[in-house]
Amino acid sequence: MEEFLFQATIYLGAAVVAVPLAARLGLGSVLGYLAAGILIGPILGLVGTETQELQPFAEFGVVMMLFLIGLEMEPRALWDMRDRLVGLGGLQLLLTGGAILGASLLLGYSWEISLAIGLTFALSSTAIVLQSLTEKGLTQTNGGRSAFSVLLTQDIAVIPMLAVLPLLAVPVTMVLGPDGSVQRAEVIADSHTTFVDGLPGWGVTLVTLGAVAVIILAGVFLARPVFRYIHHARLREMYTALALLMVVAIAVLMEFVGLSPALGTFLAGVVLANSEFRHELESDLEPFKGLLLGLFFITVGAGIDFGLLFDQPLRMLGYTLGVISIKGIVLFLLAVLFRLRHRDRWLFTLGLAQAGEFGFVLVSFAAQLGVFGGRLASTLLLVIALSMLASPLLFILYESLARRFSEETDQPEDEIDEQGTVMIAGIGRFGQIVNRLVQSAGFTTVVLDNDLATVQMMRKFGYKGFFGDPTRPDLLKAAGIDKVRVLVVALDSKESTVKLVRYARKMRPDLHIVARARDRVHVYELYGAGADDIVREVFDSSLRAGRYALENLGLSEFEAAEAETMFYHHDRKVLRELAPLWKPGVPVADNPDYVARARELDNDLETALAARQQMSDSERKDIRRRPGDNSASRG
Repeated sequence: MEEFLFQATIYLGAAVVAVPLAARLGLGSVLGYLAAGILIGPILGLVGTETQELQPFAEFGVVMMLFLIGLEMEPRALWDMRDRLVGLGGLQLLLTGGAILGASLLLGYSWEISLAIGLTFALSSTAIVLQSLTEKGLTQTNGGRSAFSVLLTQDIAVIPMLAVLPLLAVPVTMVLGPDGSVQRAEVIADSHTTFVDGLPGWGVTLVTLGAVAVIILAGVFLARPVFRYIHHARLREMYTALALLMVVAIAVLMEFVGLSPALGTFLAGVVLANSEFRHELESDLEPFKGLLLGLFFITVGAGIDFGLLFDQPLRMLGYTLGVISIKGIVLFLLAVLFRLRHRDRWLFTLGLAQAGEFGFVLVSFAAQLGVFGGRLASTLLLVIALSMLASPLLFILYESLARRFSEETDQPEDEIDEQGTVMIAGIGRFGQIVNRLVQSAGFTTVVLDNDLATVQMMRKFGYKGFFGDPTRPDLLKAAGIDKVRVLVVALDSKESTVKLVRYARKMRPDLHIVARARDRVHVYELYGAGADDIVREVFDSSLRAGRYALENLGLSEFEAAEAETMFYHHDRKVLRELAPLWKPGVPVADNPDYVARARELDNDLETALAARQQMSDSERKDIRRRPGDNSASRG
């Protein structure tokens, strides 16, 4: 136990030190985790063979990552992107993998090993590229969008790659000898047994198809009843437990039938991508995925054989430059073929020229299967790490090349697609009307609510909503709070409304926030939290009811409307006047300054109404035509 705690302290301490430092330097979290592993492994020697014992737990982070990627792969969205996914992304994988396969054959490897090497280096780093594009504001350029399409294709392609690798396993494989020559080495067969061992070919096929069918049917028909059952418990931790159970159970099932756990979890994610539980699952699993995936990269960094680099520095650096050059040439040709121009062409080429984090996954998996020998696996891991470490240099080279092109030349290529997205937190009677109005005007909405029955009822009527607590920062991020233009807060709880407004304002100073208030005091709280427009839930309807009452008391429709308008503007003025006098935590009745000023303002209203009644019709119409004071938030 003491040894375990000591090792845990080393791993976590290294991550806490290295990852924030790497992020501050603009290198990204993946390189931070790798650096942490390199620090505690090859450099300081604080960890050793125990990294092999941690590998199964660390690889479970990869399984979770593929499940979350599946959740993002909504079938309709994938269909809309089919041209770039199949065309640009598919050609990149095919041409890059084929070029590196050919280079590996020239080095003397068998076609099985060469194909595995080609698949490994065809991938780029999703984590590094997306983070760099976001930090540099390049996501919406043509080059950035094209790079994203390729990365998405690569993420999807990892699944069939994991399925193909077992077919490439041979009892005799090739390794890289100490002198750089290619040698043959015996591979110990994997003793792991599965349910399909000993079955005929048709039996293996039936079992495989049956496992896939079970996952799809369970996702379609079983997920909703189980979530509904858990929802009645009203315990936050039960959602997390259910999310973990789903991933673990699917992984066990796939292992049982001899398939990759990543394949099953990815498939389950795609099935659930269009469900109301999508964002809840994302927010529940994200912390576990991040921690376990970080552990995976640390163990990879700790296991990298830097003795190879020191023994053969020119050879290892040559392999790294060779991979980057081959990928760069293929990417540049594709950029020309798909008519990317100027800076976008170089962004696409240099941004994707490195190897990726999934390469670590494929190499580790292939080494377990016996496709790669130990020496070759170490070489490949080192080349992947070196190419990723070169990524910041590639982006610096891009920025240098980009300066040579004028802003006017690239401007037509940098068009940003207009997306009027609105997030609505809370879909009760108030939020439903807002949602229907916004959608009827042609804008898209993202609806969040923690009432499962309401979300399910919405979906029956064709309105998509997602289940989850809108006040949770991780759920807001999963739902895209960083991209929406307007946030409408329509929660029933006063405390939750203020909490959400305060957090959203802190996170997005540019975001326009419309908030629903319960009463006047709640208006003051929301104003202090940073809401732009504040609407008391019964204020407008009360004004209409009052106007109807005046009409039936003998006033004309015009006179009743005038009284309504005057009261509306007066009430807004009162709110602005009383807001500085309001004291948090002090009832307004116990605040003498507030009470005195409120009485004065009410007397002003009575005086103004009396004066209005004595005016002629022409005078009242003249006042009505004057512009009102719209400088403050609505109350």
